[in-house]
Amino acid sequence: MAASSNSSLSGSSVSSDPEDYQPPIWKSYLYQLQQEAPRPKRITCPQEMENRPRYYGREFHGMISREYADELLGGAEGAYLIRESRRQPGTHTLALRFGHQTLNYRLFYDGKHFVGEKRFESVHDLVTDGLITLYIETKAAEYIAKMTTNPIYEHLGYTSLLKDKMTHRRGRSEPRRVTFQRDDNKITTSPLVRHSALKDPEKQSSYDKIHNFKVHTFRGPHWCEYCANFMWGLIAQGVRCSDCGLNVHKQCSKLVPSDCQPDLRRIKKVFSCDLTTLVKAHNTTRPMVVDMCIKEIELRGLQSEGLYRVSGFSEHIEDVRLAFDRDGEKADISANVYNDINIIAGALKLYLRDLPIPVITFDVYSRFIQAAKIPNPDARLEAIHEGLLQLPPAHYETLRYLMRHLKKVTMFEKENFMNAENLGIVFGPTLMQPPEQNALATLNDMRHQKLIIQLLIEHEDVLF
Repeated sequence: MAASSNSSLSGSSVSSDPEDYQPPIWKSYLYQLQQEAPRPKRITCPQEMENRPRYYGREFHGMISREYADELLGGAEGAYLIRESRRQPGTHTLALRFGHQTLNYRLFYDGKHFVGEKRFESVHDLVTDGLITLYIETKAAEYIAKMTTNPIYEHLGYTSLLKDKMTHRRGRSEPRRVTFQRDDNKITTSPLVRHSALKDPEKQSSYDKIHNFKVHTFRGPHWCEYCANFMWGLIAQGVRCSDCGLNVHKQCSKLVPSDCQPDLRRIKKVFSCDLTTLVKAHNTTRPMVVDMCIKEIELRGLQSEGLYRVSGFSEHIEDVRLAFDRDGEKADISANVYNDINIIAGALKLYLRDLPIPVITFDVYSRFIQAAKIPNPDARLEAIHEGLLQLPPAHYETLRYLMRHLKKVTMFEKENFMNAENLGIVFGPTLMQPPEQNALATLNDMRHQKLIIQLLIEHEDVLF
């Protein structure tokens, strides 16, 4: 039953190294079945129905019984009509002949026609898609159940290209675990451990990222880039990753590894973009916004009074955001354009605040809040360090780099009047946001947020 053949009909976007490119073998069995599926045959009502809804055509037959609808369909495969329910007046039913029987579906309209998840511009398209799905699922139920067991995904040029890119990516090593030596029930840090934690070299690492799949309607025949089988139907045949463009069946999307490599052409903006998506798209360990803003601030703003506390003009900060979204790493944020360093500091805070997933992620937020409540200072640092180990690589690297910068800011406290506690007040709510927005809980957590950032700055050399 599992027929396979080469096919040039695929609209797939699989890429590969030209030197070792091998055309994938697209499995055409399901495509052949779609071609064989019954075609819709509209059974029209001979007279005009006064109570016909405006969004139905002559296929509407008014309030008739199931038996009469079955008689009108005449046993022709693919024949269909719409009737008003006698049991529930005002509701409508699609009567459809398939498999030598009449199937009845509750029909809905909300601007588009639907009986399930898919929504269609016309009843004819809905019936066409339904007949294709019924035919394929009837004829190939066993095949569909097994079609994900022999994927070609690992052999496609797409994954080979990813592995090659990831080999050259620089990331962080697994953070060095800080060990705390116990002496008479008191936890202390060893000077040797402190020294070793001070210099933790960057090493190669994989920034794993799950695909951002969204239901997609493919124009023309399309094959799944995981199992190589045809994606059947008229609309919403599968899902596409909006970050890298991978096209797969909905059921196959659950089996695809977390190896998304975002394509810069698909990243529409820099601000409000998921942090891991952005660094993978730019092939960097941290967002270039963070690197560029910090570099500019350290060049000319470390002694600026009230740095990060004093706000720049909001319209100028918005200009910086638009410059990054438009020009990326070519954005000009120099003193020639923005003389007030508070504008650059404000833009950095805005970037961090607008991340869809905060730097200290929702998943580990409660772990850090609980760590802040530990009374023993050394045990508290150990708990914070354990929390850092749970951060995704891009988030860890961003936080590490930012804390190293803020430590530099505190070294100029006499000039800028910004110590670790002040910076904790500023950056606590920016870097840490509770998973559920509850005003009271957020208010109660603010002092813990401040303390966490304060400790990350003060103990940056040990914790990272």
